[in-house]
Amino acid sequence: MVARIADADEILVPVIALGELMFGAFKSTRSDENIARIREFRDSVAVLPVTAATADEYGRLKDELRAKGHPIPENDIRIAALARQHRLTLVSRDREHFGVVAGLLLESW
Repeated sequence: MVARIADADEILVPVIALGELMFGAFKSTRSDENIARIREFRDSVAVLPVTAATADEYGRLKDELRAKGHPIPENDIRIAALARQHRLTLVSRDREHFGVVAGLLLESW
């Protein structure tokens, strides 16, 4: 995975995913070290913000999942909404959640 990241032309990280990483860092036993590493990573990538257009896509996606009877965690809905909004490929190993999102370009590294 590190090689794929190094070879990528551009890396966009959803602000929501950074929040999840920071939560993990704050609750870890080496929080200062982990927070510093995440901030260094954050400063080396483009952070994808949530906008009003993201809210529209989020609402659409959450309703689609409700209609299918297949809810997924809220942060995963937000991340998927950002990826669909911008027509980006989402890189994740979480096929259980993201695999049910229609129209989502998904890769597992």
